[in-house]
Amino acid sequence: MKRTSLDATDIRILSAVQKHGQLSKTRLAEVVNLSPTPCWARLNKLKAAGLIHGYHADIALDRIGDFTQVIVTISLASHRKADFTRFEDHVGKLDEVTECIATGGGMDYVLKVVSPTLAAFQQLMDSMLVAELGIERYMTYIVTRTVKSTRPDIAKLTAGTGK
Repeated sequence: MKRTSLDATDIRILSAVQKHGQLSKTRLAEVVNLSPTPCWARLNKLKAAGLIHGYHADIALDRIGDFTQVIVTISLASHRKADFTRFEDHVGKLDEVTECIATGGGMDYVLKVVSPTLAAFQQLMDSMLVAELGIERYMTYIVTRTVKSTRPDIAKLTAGTGK
């Protein structure tokens, strides 16, 4: 994957939109400490380079209802590219799966699933098994509470890379 060269101002812009979401041209310029027009031009360049995938709100699900959150580890029976592609394509279509991470080591995937009930979660897993995705084994971990959920601090993360 081609890396984009970023300077300190680009990092400040990325950090600002990650922390605050969409900001007006003036507000973003204030946060970044740059005049509005060049700040906006840089933001558009970062978007065009594919560094910003979108904007979202962090919804407090626990304030809406009692939903079931489950972490699922999955091992596939076979490890051919076609097997991974079939599994990933299927998971990409499931609204209940909010995150899917491919891993190296003992498990092939870690999924975060949010469903209305535990029974609905089990129906989802049953449907995945019926879909013949090559799942050899899966383990579930019921989320009892979220202790921390954040995005990485872009400025700290890139500080040691010479960016």
